[in-house]
Amino acid sequence: MPAAANTPTPAVPRTVWALGLTSLLMDVSTNMVNGLLGVYMVTMMHTSVGTFGLVTGLGDATAQIFKGVSGRWADRARSRKLLTLIGYGLSAINKPAFALASSPFMLLGANVTDRLGKGIRGAPRDALIADVVDPHNRGAAFGLRQSMDTVGAVLGPVLGTVLMAYTGGHYRTVFALATVPAVAAVLVLALFVREPDRAERKDEVRTTAWSDVRTLPPAFWGVVALGVVFAMARLGEGFLLLRAESVGVSASHVPLLLAAMNVVYAGTAWPVGRLADKGLNRALRLAGLAVLVAADLTLAFAGGFWTVLAGCLLWGLQMGLTQGVLVAWVADIVPSERRGTAFGAFAMASGLSALLASALAGAAWDVWGPTAVFSVGAAGAMLALGSVTLRDRRMAA
Repeated sequence: MPAAANTPTPAVPRTVWALGLTSLLMDVSTNMVNGLLGVYMVTMMHTSVGTFGLVTGLGDATAQIFKGVSGRWADRARSRKLLTLIGYGLSAINKPAFALASSPFMLLGANVTDRLGKGIRGAPRDALIADVVDPHNRGAAFGLRQSMDTVGAVLGPVLGTVLMAYTGGHYRTVFALATVPAVAAVLVLALFVREPDRAERKDEVRTTAWSDVRTLPPAFWGVVALGVVFAMARLGEGFLLLRAESVGVSASHVPLLLAAMNVVYAGTAWPVGRLADKGLNRALRLAGLAVLVAADLTLAFAGGFWTVLAGCLLWGLQMGLTQGVLVAWVADIVPSERRGTAFGAFAMASGLSALLASALAGAAWDVWGPTAVFSVGAAGAMLALGSVTLRDRRMAA
């Protein structure tokens, strides 16, 4: 046994790599659909942007709210892997629904179900990563998983664009083919992800109640507040693609902008996570808000392909600066037996904010147009940047 104790622990265990590959494959599938969904609804189904905003907002909110539910389950369950598998499996079996949908209402059902799967798997997956990773490497581990997830978000739109060209612009065929990488993601998870034995973490598993949320440390709620700010100031990716379409970018090329955004996201998330492990969280979150302001303003006044591309690249950078950092921050603050609950509460608060932001943005877009929508987002991010800067100065004083 002493020999085992002296065995060096890898910075990023194989389980994290396997979870990263699972995320990559599922994101290929998801973004084959999402890269085309907004344009498909507006140009082919002739829905309003407000309706699209409601569809995406309800889907995203469903994902985040159910992370709250699954977070509690993750703290009670014997197997966090099983919950993660159920979530990925639900999204996989639902993928054909996008190809079969013949109305915006059916697409709403497909999107909500897909996001329900995302909500179920999110908290137990993050808690599982925290279980298997050394505390000093959490930022790197969460950043790696996020980077691999985002590589999938790059490949998905590219593959969608290629298939659109190959099929002569047949959206439903592309949506149907998105099922293939989704099924592959479930197989990787089932075969290659290993979680700690029950005996190794039996002291961490507790039966939690919703009242446990109130006992989470005060510092956690500061992270929640920052997550809410980001959710309110940052629109869903679908609005970026609609902005591209609004300045005349071809529908078949719109997904490439999403791919470009995610190249930046994937390239920054892992190194940013390593910087967070070195104690640079404060600087990273301020930088993330500043870049979000720049991205919103660039998109607000975009006049063509190149300015939209610049806005998308900035968007990917602010995502890379913030997403993995915030999740790792939660893991550092909260005791291990409450991590699932904490991840769920954080995601639920962000999800409700995202729903409100998407609904308001969609309605405002229909009335005042995209410039007003992105300008308001920039103003919100500026206020948040000022508030966070002032708060940090007071804490340092």
